Amino acid sequence: MEIDGKTTVKPTPSVGKMFTVLSIDGGGLRGIIPGTILAFLESQLQELDGKDVRIADYFDVIAGTSTGGLVTTMLAAPDKNNRPMFAAKDIKQFYLENGPKIFPHSGCGVLDTIKNLFRAISGPKYDGKYLHSKVQQLLGNLKIQDTLTDILVPTFDIKLFQPTIFTTYEARINSSKNALLSDVCISTSAAPTYLPAHYFETKDHKGNVRDFNLIDGGLTANNPTMLVVSHITKQIHLKNKDYSSIESVNCRNFLVISLGTGSPKQEHKFTAEKASKWGVLGWLYNGGTTPLIDSFSQGSADMVDIEASVFFQALHCEKNYLRIQDDTLVGNASKVDVSTRENLLNLVEIGGNLLKKPVSRVNLETGMSEEVRGEGTNEDALVRFAKLLSDERRLRLSKLNIH
Repeated sequence: MEIDGKTTVKPTPSVGKMFTVLSIDGGGLRGIIPGTILAFLESQLQELDGKDVRIADYFDVIAGTSTGGLVTTMLAAPDKNNRPMFAAKDIKQFYLENGPKIFPHSGCGVLDTIKNLFRAISGPKYDGKYLHSKVQQLLGNLKIQDTLTDILVPTFDIKLFQPTIFTTYEARINSSKNALLSDVCISTSAAPTYLPAHYFETKDHKGNVRDFNLIDGGLTANNPTMLVVSHITKQIHLKNKDYSSIESVNCRNFLVISLGTGSPKQEHKFTAEKASKWGVLGWLYNGGTTPLIDSFSQGSADMVDIEASVFFQALHCEKNYLRIQDDTLVGNASKVDVSTRENLLNLVEIGGNLLKKPVSRVNLETGMSEEVRGEGTNEDALVRFAKLLSDERRLRLSKLNIH
């Protein structure tokens, strides 16, 4: 990795004090929201350390599910100069340009509703061909072990009926898990009813073939934050040399930023009275939404936020964990696939407005995010985190005599 004009290995936690984690939820086109947040964070890091630094220079692990997996890969995949393929500010433009081709808009008239209902019954709503070709074009033959910092991307194997988690660390030691980044991105994005399941094969160093039958990582962990914490804990337990400086896990050793893609919690769209009348089709398709999928995705994400909040609050280091989420989405903005120009630009605006909102933490009783008095806005918190991330990086570089 090139740092400040020098080619070197990315400093690991073994020469620092903290584990630095970035986690990005799933949510289709709503990935624009965390993309906007990340553009601001990267701009703050550049103010501190120069215009050439990137998000991947600061985080030990970047985790992402579904659209978050795509963003993770954009941030961590190397270009021909062995630097991140995308700057954070470029993520928004990627969605604006490619979103309408990944999820072509079909209109909202009566005929369009009938067509969508028929697709919901007969197969996935979208064929995925554009997404597949675009991802394969961008990533080529790059594999997981090629990422510039460690990544973690969850999927679900529909054949084995169990989660399959792809990580850079495991890819280095188990060649059968060193899949093409394009296959991993396509798999973690294969949301049931929206995009087709993805099949691919890998070979280990002995030539043994391993097959994968994968669908959306949201079935495993729509919010992968605690998966990363578990991943790092495991590396410490295994005495991985990259994590050798810390003998046990304590929340004070973590800096965690967890980015949501928004939710329609305050819309109160469904009730038990309505849901009690639904059959299979009603749960899978209702008024242009997918209640069953939306429910388990949101429930999964919220449970992880609650677990993380308990972990950090109970040990009095809640300021080491920053969750940025908007629970107020309504209408098209709350859907994962409305690709009109108007909605995409609205999502950009939502991300920008979210920066100005006060820092919030989940109320462990209600499940709703509530303002934390005295901690300012999300923008203020990101400025503080940027300084902490910069200090950690500078410490590591100084120990390696890199200036």
